[in-house]
Amino acid sequence: MSKMKKILVAGGAGYIGSACAEYLIGLGYEVTVFDSLATGHRDAVDKRAQFIHGDLADRDFTIAALKKLKPDGIMHFAAFSLVGESMKDPGKYFRNNIGAGINLLDGAVAAGTSRFVFSSTCATYGEPDKIPIVETEKQRPINAYGESKLMFEKALHWYSLIHGIKYSALRYFNAAGATENFGEDHRPETHLVPLVLKCAGGGIPSIKVFGDDYPTKDGTCIRDYIHILDLAQAHELALHSEESSAYNLGSGNGYSVMEIIETARKVTGRKINVEVVGRRPGDPPMLVGSSALAKKKLGWKPRFENIAAIVESAWKWTQKFPGGYKD
Repeated sequence: MSKMKKILVAGGAGYIGSACAEYLIGLGYEVTVFDSLATGHRDAVDKRAQFIHGDLADRDFTIAALKKLKPDGIMHFAAFSLVGESMKDPGKYFRNNIGAGINLLDGAVAAGTSRFVFSSTCATYGEPDKIPIVETEKQRPINAYGESKLMFEKALHWYSLIHGIKYSALRYFNAAGATENFGEDHRPETHLVPLVLKCAGGGIPSIKVFGDDYPTKDGTCIRDYIHILDLAQAHELALHSEESSAYNLGSGNGYSVMEIIETARKVTGRKINVEVVGRRPGDPPMLVGSSALAKKKLGWKPRFENIAAIVESAWKWTQKFPGGYKD
């Protein structure tokens, strides 16, 4: 674990942040979760973690909290992430994903924190020229969400040059799966895997497929799915990187929307009805990332490379917590 001991997880009451906090605690880190609970859940905060209920948009509060805590490292998951919403209200995404994030960076500088791991996205690439995507691919976002993440990556670059913060920007697209204790419960839910499982469980009558006329093998969008425990492993490894860089995280294998639905049918043994509707604005046909650099530089070794195993872990969590989190 080196000299890393105290880690602040911003957005640790959210889906990926909660799993990462749990993973870090299991490795012996002292974890503090900082979350506004605007989209996260209090029940998703590991009971062994210290909890700070606060909003990164509150600059004075954020900086004061970090100066008091003096974390060795920061993991930043606190962001709005709905592509469709970002195309309707871009200001919400720029204010939160960039403005509030800058407050966190300034808090890191004030606290003397030397390591920063950022939950970025493959959406910064837009519609890539080559698949699988490598880190040198041009970043040309086609939605405001991806643009907001790219802009924060640029801010990290300058904070690294000027203030000496070592950062890792981890770009991934579709996080999926669950641990035994923490899973996916967004309100409203827009992600494919939990919606498909909700349909399998009878919570919704059908699953909407946004477009079946894309230039893909079955006409539906193709994405790279990665288990949240594999993401957690990568985030922890990135804490110890001695260089500032960006890394793609993914399986290298893309699955179409219809393939995910068919996998869920097999895993659950349930009927899942499909309703094809129009495309969503800002959705690229295919996003699949190469993780060769993360494996080489960070020593990342993902364990869940089978899509059925990822869906099954999410289904088990859904069965264990049929109503999601209580709060």
